Formats: sequence, structure tokens, C-alpha cells
Amino acid sequence: MTVALSTDHAGFDAVRKLAEFLELNGYRCKSFAPTEMNSDDDYPDFIRPAAEAVASGECERGIIMGGSGQGEAMVANRVRGVRCAVYYGPAHAVAPLDTGGTQATDFFEILRLSRQHNDANMISFGARFVNQESLEQAVLLWLKTPFSGEERHVRRIQKIDTGNNG
Repeated sequence: MTVALSTDHAGFDAVRKLAEFLELNGYRCKSFAPTEMNSDDDYPDFIRPAAEAVASGECERGIIMGGSGQGEAMVANRVRGVRCAVYYGPAHAVAPLDTGGTQATDFFEILRLSRQHNDANMISFGARFVNQESLEQAVLLWLKTPFSGEERHVRRIQKIDTGNNG
């Protein structure tokens, strides 16, 4: 699998380390990140090309970072065919999920759901909210989680991708 990686200055070091980690784990990485640190850079300049690579099929998935990860996800989601989720770190459900009616005790369930239910092809991390070890653990889990393919999820994703909501 080829993974697009990108960031602005906020995730500059983390994305470089993540690329090394992913390659050691058998993934091919294509970097759209800056080649040198510049605290005045603008994240859309680096995020949009990564999102376009995912949308075109050049890369199967994309991992992006910024200070909060929010603006980066917004840029990525402007590209047709991209479904970018945002992840800050471990969380647990406060009410039973629709996956069997049980309360989720797995702190990474929200990460899995972005793949299983939404077929997210990109994920955005807030570099100021996740450490390197957690980032690597979350990314591997996300990359390995398949889309469920359930009809209800396929139907909803088609509505997202086509803009046909009824």
C-alpha cells in the first residue's frame, strides 16, 4: 500500500519519523510535506497535493498532520473522493454503540469506525495533541482496519461522494 504523507511545520518532525516507521512496517510512503522547516508555511500548500494523490488513486491512503489537524482535514475534504477523519487520541464511547448494543471499552474504537463505517481514506492528526508512540500505534491500526462493506455504509458513502442526499 502506498500512503501519502503531509504536514506543515507543526508536524514536520513527526511525519518524517512516521515515514521511517511505516516503511519499516512494509508500507510505501510518498511525502508531500515540506523538505525544510519553515514556521511561516501554510498547510493548504502541502495538504491539498496529498489529498489529490489519494483521490486520484496514486496513493491508497493519506495521513496528514497540523497543529490541530482540523484545518488540514478541511482542506483534504474539499477534494472530491476524499473522506478524511480527524483523530486526537484514545477515547471511549459514553453510550452503547450501534455495533451490537454494547458499550465500547476499546479506546481506539473511534479510529476503527472511521474505516469500518466511513471508509475514511485519509486521517488527520493534531501534532500538538498526540505523541510519536501513540501516532504510530494509531496509524498502524487505522491502516490495517478494513471497510465493512455493509450496504448501509456503502449507501451513505455514495451520498457523501456524489452530493446526492435525497
